[in-house]
Amino acid sequence: MSGTRFDLDDLLTLVAVLRDPGDGCPWDLKQDWDSIVPHTLEEAYEVADAIERRAYGELPAELGDLLFQVVYYAQFGAEEGRFDFHDVVHALTAKMLRRHPHVFPDGTLASRREGVSAAEVETQQVHSRWESLKAEERAERARSTDGRHSVRDSTAASVLDDIPRTLPALSRAAKLSRRAARVGFDWPDARGVLAKIREELDEVEQALAEGDRDHAVEEVGDLLFAVTNLARTLKADPEQCLRATNAKFERRFRQVETALAAEGVALPDAGLEAMEYHWQAAKRGEAPRTARAQRNDNPGDRRS
Repeated sequence: MSGTRFDLDDLLTLVAVLRDPGDGCPWDLKQDWDSIVPHTLEEAYEVADAIERRAYGELPAELGDLLFQVVYYAQFGAEEGRFDFHDVVHALTAKMLRRHPHVFPDGTLASRREGVSAAEVETQQVHSRWESLKAEERAERARSTDGRHSVRDSTAASVLDDIPRTLPALSRAAKLSRRAARVGFDWPDARGVLAKIREELDEVEQALAEGDRDHAVEEVGDLLFAVTNLARTLKADPEQCLRATNAKFERRFRQVETALAAEGVALPDAGLEAMEYHWQAAKRGEAPRTARAQRNDNPGDRRS
């Protein structure tokens, strides 16, 4: 068994057997489209985590777990006579060929552009063409349902179509604002976003001063959306920004816990002053990112 090298056909066979009513696994037989979704999201995050930790040795297994989710959905589709894994591969390949005319000019895998290197292809032109093709695909989906071409009201189509509601809120906010910005609904520069952030923060403070918790909660959402826009204007992914800050907070707070434990002080008994002292020590112990980052460090800020 250890010398066996499995391939994609083996994986497809494995999943088909797991779902076989006679010979399959009882757990797998109970699963359906909805029950697998949480596992799919978890596996995607585990891939992201391995990459962030540069744990490349773990990636084959983590990517395999993610691929398993795709094969699982394809098996559901095959069982219901909707589609199979080969349809998934075909749809993906056809879409990528269609979206890369600058690489495959005839829309076939065999075609190649003549006399133009990849370095000579303008990135902005590629991006513009990509967005145009995606817009055409969204319009086509708006005109049909489940491949049956049942016409929908064309006024219902939106540039915000097909942004999944199941995305993490920060990621979805970034996608929503990016789509809107591409059609001109945007600030001219980062200063406009900063002004919006200050405006939203003022509204949070006003709601708190008035004792209106519900309004304050709503305004916090507006504030988060505005900050997400700032990340976008900096060409940064807000989800990754926050993940990095989460990791930084966790690293520093663990150092606070370690330092207090070395002093024989239980965390609940330490008090804010002692925890703040060790927090600042943890910050000082980290290599400075840049001279500007050093200057901007706020010694009273325990949240970043």
